[in-house]
This record gives sequence, structure tokens and C-alpha cells, in this order.
Amino acid sequence: MPKIELSRVTGDYGFEATDENGHVVKMDSSPESGGQNYGVRPMQMLLMGLAGCSAIDVIAILKKQRQEVKDYKMVVNGEREAGKEPSLWQTVNVEFHLYGDIDEDKAAKAVELSLNKYCSVAATLEKAGADIKYKVFVHSA
Repeated sequence: MPKIELSRVTGDYGFEATDENGHVVKMDSSPESGGQNYGVRPMQMLLMGLAGCSAIDVIAILKKQRQEVKDYKMVVNGEREAGKEPSLWQTVNVEFHLYGDIDEDKAAKAVELSLNKYCSVAATLEKAGADIKYKVFVHSA
């Protein structure tokens, strides 16, 4: 079972979370709610997790299909429920930008498989009610 340790390191809400391998992530609250911009907001980290999870899936699927991914970028943004506590992600928009000699149909299928079958973060967000929408862009290298 994965283990995360969290320690406060600055101000009231500046934390560092460390996994069992020693990887560290800085987190904080916004200045409007008493934070100091020390790190990522925890809800933003969910979107980062979605990006990382799906990116690993997409690249792995395309490698198995002998597609050469020279570069890869994603843009993820979301809208949270207004006036609710907790305020969950309601809509998440994801852009996949793949660079290289990549078949567009294979890229689209890899993204669809990731978001609808393999990515645990996407499944978690969807079970919480998020509507994940995406677009795939293939750019020649």
C-alpha cells in the first residue's frame, strides 16, 4: 500500500508531501485563503494526476503500435461546482498535443482507451461527477 507523509514547512498551509520513494510535492492554499503560494493547490494536483496518468497510458499504447512520439504536451483545465462545499470538479477539458510521425486515428484511439478504460484518475474524477471532455492534436515533428 502506498504511503504518503505530509509535513508543514512554511506558514499555516505550506506543506510538503513525500512518497515512499522520497519524491516531494509542495502544496499550499491560495493567498486569498491564508496561503503563501508555496506550492500547488490540492485540487489542481488532481488535474495534474489526470494528465500524468493519461500521458503514461497514451505513450505506452502508441509505443506498442510502433508510433514515434517525439514530444508530448497536455493542457488541462477545469471548472468546479459553484457555491458548494466540497466544491468538486464539474467539467474537465483536456487537450492532447502529440508531436511526431503519428497516425491520427491511432492517437485518437489511444486517448479514448486511456480516458475510458485505463486511467484510474479519470475514473475517480468521473465517479465523483466530473465530465471529462478532450481534443487530440497531432503535430508533425
